[in-house]
Amino acid sequence: MQMTADFPTERASGLLATLSKHFAHKIDVTTEDDHANLHFEMGVARIAVAPQGLHLVLDASNPDGMEQLRDVVESHLLRFAHREDPAPLAWSQAA
Repeated sequence: MQMTADFPTERASGLLATLSKHFAHKIDVTTEDDHANLHFEMGVARIAVAPQGLHLVLDASNPDGMEQLRDVVESHLLRFAHREDPAPLAWSQAA
């Protein structure tokens, strides 16, 4: 199963770098210039710099794993973006 969300920000590159460095201490993280893949036990989060901010794609094999993955990624992103007074992400199920 797959879910997507967009996070509007002017600091997309900086937030991507912060998330990647933070998680790289605990899980396998692969990064390129404008995107990163975070390999969690419950699934994979792909985060990319987009024109208006960050685009997130989560892949998990079951609903419980998806819920855990979404919670971990979103809570960390919102924490690292606290200066922007961020709103919770609007996730959508990918077709």
